[in-house]
Amino acid sequence: MVSADAIRTAVGILGNAIALGLFLSPVPTFVKIWKKGSVQEFSPIPYVATLLNCMMWVVYGLPMVHPHSMLVITINGSGLVIELSYVLLFIVYSSGGKRLKVLVMLLAETAFVGVVALLVLTLAHTHERRSMIVGVLCVFFGTMMYAAPLSVMKMVIRSKSVEYMPLSLSLASFFNGVCWTAYALIRFDPYITIPNGLGVMFAVAQLVLYAMYYKSTQRQAEAKKRKAELSLTEVVVVKGDANKVVSVPINGGSNAENRDM
Repeated sequence: MVSADAIRTAVGILGNAIALGLFLSPVPTFVKIWKKGSVQEFSPIPYVATLLNCMMWVVYGLPMVHPHSMLVITINGSGLVIELSYVLLFIVYSSGGKRLKVLVMLLAETAFVGVVALLVLTLAHTHERRSMIVGVLCVFFGTMMYAAPLSVMKMVIRSKSVEYMPLSLSLASFFNGVCWTAYALIRFDPYITIPNGLGVMFAVAQLVLYAMYYKSTQRQAEAKKRKAELSLTEVVVVKGDANKVVSVPINGGSNAENRDM
């Protein structure tokens, strides 16, 4: 018979793969940001919150804090590097106060995690006590990570558009939460169960919003496209009369307008 530990390890490996997909799911968003040279209306909060969450879980998984947590370290260490890349891209392609805000949050998070790690390792002298202190913080910041898209969900409800709430990120969050909740329940770990269980709930709420507003998003996109096409015109100077122009709709319409300048 397969032992519970073997099943837990298998679920943890699957969780690593899904979580890696979660961390990589915003890549299309950042390709769009890179091409446009601007973060537009995308929020940095989910990425800053995920970065802090990954840093805290790396501390939790350290052998001197919570032994036998290699799967926790591997995926959160990878996530730390990936999310840091996203945050740095936000800093590069933001401007003014938004750039400063993201930079301050990054520096504050780094300083906070460093202080926590130092205090826990020097003042708490047992694995149980270290696990409890860091675990409680992980529950708090893990919940913040999963709740971070609430600001985006608010914007979706207000605008009736899911343009700035990528489906890939919502799906990855859902499957990641399910997998890690199962991992934590096999050999009960409340510090992993609570934030991931809440993560499943938040992800379901995002998917419901996506289903509700997908069609209205498509209608808005089509309306923007038609408006852009109508607003663009080609200006042609009539030969022999530099003061006369012909304004022709770029969509090929035949109704030309002659204007004397």
